[in-house]
Amino acid sequence: MLSRPTYTVLGSDPTNRKCRINCYAFQQDAIVTFQGWQYAAFCSPLPDVAEPLYVHLARRRLLEPPHDNPGGWEVLALTDYPQTVDDGHNTVQLGISPGDGTIHLSYDHHCDVLRYRYSCRDLALKPTEFTWISSHFTTTLDYLPGLPASHKPFHYVTYPRFCAADSDLLFTLRDGKAGLGNDHLYIYSSSSGRCSYLGQHLTGIQSNPYIHGLSYRSGRLHLTWVYRGFVHYDGWDDLADAKHKQQAGPNGAENNHDLCYAYSDGLGKTWKNGQGKEIASRDLGISTIDNNSEGIVVFRIPKRSGLTNQESQVVDLDGGVHVLNRSSLPVGSNNRSGVEAVHWRHYYKAPGDDGIWSEFLLRPVYGSTRGRLAVSKTGDVIIILPDAENGRVYIEKATKSSGYTAHEEVWSGEGLRGEPLVDLPRLENDNVLSLMVLADTKPSNDIDPGTRNVVVLDFEL
Repeated sequence: MLSRPTYTVLGSDPTNRKCRINCYAFQQDAIVTFQGWQYAAFCSPLPDVAEPLYVHLARRRLLEPPHDNPGGWEVLALTDYPQTVDDGHNTVQLGISPGDGTIHLSYDHHCDVLRYRYSCRDLALKPTEFTWISSHFTTTLDYLPGLPASHKPFHYVTYPRFCAADSDLLFTLRDGKAGLGNDHLYIYSSSSGRCSYLGQHLTGIQSNPYIHGLSYRSGRLHLTWVYRGFVHYDGWDDLADAKHKQQAGPNGAENNHDLCYAYSDGLGKTWKNGQGKEIASRDLGISTIDNNSEGIVVFRIPKRSGLTNQESQVVDLDGGVHVLNRSSLPVGSNNRSGVEAVHWRHYYKAPGDDGIWSEFLLRPVYGSTRGRLAVSKTGDVIIILPDAENGRVYIEKATKSSGYTAHEEVWSGEGLRGEPLVDLPRLENDNVLSLMVLADTKPSNDIDPGTRNVVVLDFEL
C-alpha cells in the first residue's frame, strides 16, 4: 500500500458553473516536471470573485527525491485573457520545449480559433534567473510561430496537446466537430523557435478520431485512438449552427467504436501499423491514416459498448504500449467473460512489431469520469481510477514482473473529483507520483455547500 500523500493547494476550482474546466483526461501534461522544477496549469478566478476565469501557471522547485519542498508553489495569473465560456472542453494545455526552455500554453477551445502563447527562451532551463511573472509570455496568439494565422486548421480548434520529442515539442489539434473531424500535427523547433506543419496525420471518414494521447519514447511516436461515427442531425451543415459546441452535443460517446494503434519513427512523416507495415508516407503517396488504413484496429469494439474517448495511454520503459478504456463486452480467455456492466479495461501491447495485444478486466465504472495511466521508475504501470458517484479515487498497480497481468489496489481516497492528471516525468525519474485532482473542502455548517480546490497529491513509491 502507498503511504499517506502530501497535499498542496494550487488554487480554487470554480463551482458556480455547470461544467468543470480543470482536470480532464485530454489535458496531457497539465502537471509536468522539467529539470527539477514542477509546473502546473489550471483555470481559476481571481481572489474574492467568481468570474471570469484566467489561466494560472504554477511552479515549484523540487528538492532531491523523494522529498518535496513543502508547499513552495509560485502561481501567476495571465489576466490579459478572461475565460468566460462555460464548457468543459475549454481547458488549458501545457508543454515545455526541452531544447530552449520555452513554456507553451494553449487554451479555451471548442471549435474555436487557435489560442496559444509561449514564453521567452530559457524560462524553464534557467528558472532561478527569472522571476515568475506574466511578462515573460507573449499575449494570446491565433497562430503558431512560423505559421500564418490564415492556416486553415487554426480556425476550428479543439483538443490541443503538446508532447516533448528530444529537444523539440510536438503539438496536435483537432479541426472539425465531434464525429466529423481530423487531427493535425506540428513541431516546434527549439533551435529556430519556429513551428512546422507535419500534416493531417489522422483523418476521419464520416467520423473523427479521438486520441488517448501522444507518447514519444526512444525516437518512436505512439498513437492510440477510437473513432466516433457521425450521425447526421438537423443543421449539421449550417456554418452558423452551434449544436456541436454543447458540452454533450448530438454526436455522443455512444457512437465511439474500435481501439486503434499506429506508430511513427519519423516524427509523424511516416506511419506504421502495429505489425510494422508502412501505412502512410510520402513514398506511398498516402499522406494520412484513415478508417480504412490496413491493420490499425487492434480491438473491434462496436458502438454502444461503453467505449469512451481520450481516456489514457502510456508507453513503458521497454516500449510496451498501455491503454486505459472501458467496455461492456466479454473479455478474453485470461479474464472472466460474460461481463454486462461497463468495466475499465487495461489493454497492453508487448514491445516490438511481433508484440501481441492483451486485455485485462479492471473494476466497474461508476459515471463517465475517465482514469489515467503512468509508468513508475521500476517499470510498473500505475492505474488511477476515479469513482465519480462517490467522490473517490482508487490507485492500482500492474507489476512489470507479472507481465502486467497482476493488478492490485494500493490506495484509495475520498472527497476527490475530476479526472486525475499525472506528472509522468517525475514518476518515471524520481518514483514520486504527483497527482493533480480536485478536492472538496468541508462545509463550515449545514448551509455552506463548501468549495473545491485544484490540488496536488504526492505519493512516495
